[in-house]
Amino acid sequence: MISKPSMPKSLTHQGDIGAEPQFAPEADLWPEAAQQSLQLMLARVNSVLLGKEQVVSRVFGALLAGGHVLLEDVPGVGKTLLVRAIARVIGGEFRRIQFTSDLQPADVVGGMVWDGKRGELVFRQGPLMANVVLADEINRTPPRTQSALLEAMEERSVSADGETRPLPQPFMLLATQNPLRDDGTYPLPEAQLDRFMMRLSIGYPSPEDEIGMLASGRQRLLPELLRPVIVPEEWMRMQKDAQSVHVHPALLAYAVHVVGATRASAELQLGASPRATLDWVRASQAEAYVAGRRYVVPDDMKATAEPVLAHRLLVRDEAWVKGRTAVKVLADIMAAAPVPASEGGRRR
Repeated sequence: MISKPSMPKSLTHQGDIGAEPQFAPEADLWPEAAQQSLQLMLARVNSVLLGKEQVVSRVFGALLAGGHVLLEDVPGVGKTLLVRAIARVIGGEFRRIQFTSDLQPADVVGGMVWDGKRGELVFRQGPLMANVVLADEINRTPPRTQSALLEAMEERSVSADGETRPLPQPFMLLATQNPLRDDGTYPLPEAQLDRFMMRLSIGYPSPEDEIGMLASGRQRLLPELLRPVIVPEEWMRMQKDAQSVHVHPALLAYAVHVVGATRASAELQLGASPRATLDWVRASQAEAYVAGRRYVVPDDMKATAEPVLAHRLLVRDEAWVKGRTAVKVLADIMAAAPVPASEGGRRR
């Protein structure tokens, strides 16, 4: 939900993107207690995954926005470690699914099994029935099993044997995949990629952080040692607050303008969907919420554009052979799009 509170008279509603609105409503800070809990969660996860504060903040932003995250990176940089740490500080139930080539849809969503004691078929829950689910190496399972996640990611429910069952709330899916090798992997279809709010990469640690990791050795803090900061009900309240962050109409017009440019680009075979536009705005709201603001500024939109939009774009073959990637095409579109500016607004 995108909140549109009544605007003070000092704000100008712009019909075109070139006007200069003021973005901040009068009450622009969140209560201190909520921010303290959020900052404590960030600090605890950062104590496990050293030197990746921005990535950790982005993952929390995507989850606060009600989205799912795809972590795409080389092996051994801490993708699984990050998810385990986040699951611990949020609380609730955590489950991990190791995707393999022989995994079946029923292994993910569950199904009917024979109960010998009761003498009847009973439903056995699959590992999706949890608050935080890690889909490890998601691209190593065939499309038939990958498709078992589509309903869960969009409708927060699973269907088995003709019956639809709701998933626990909150429900968050974080998936990992290795982009380097094609052997034994199945590319994620566009419909599934579009259901991930963000695609993020952790990257290698800096030399200083890697030295710190080696020096800590066996004394290094493990995710299992982290204590929950909140309970799932509190997390859902934080999600509701994040999705109520104010977005000025000028920024909504900016988002539609950029997304429309991806659909019209001659270098792209597939542009961003309306779901992508909505996800981008929600991610920007969460970015502002993590920063402690009740309103979105253009920098929030620019910071979240690539993680939200790039993985949904499909580059034409003729552009790809020239070295053009979705990230480069999106960067050019962003550079050409006029950005709304704040005139005297409070921007932090």
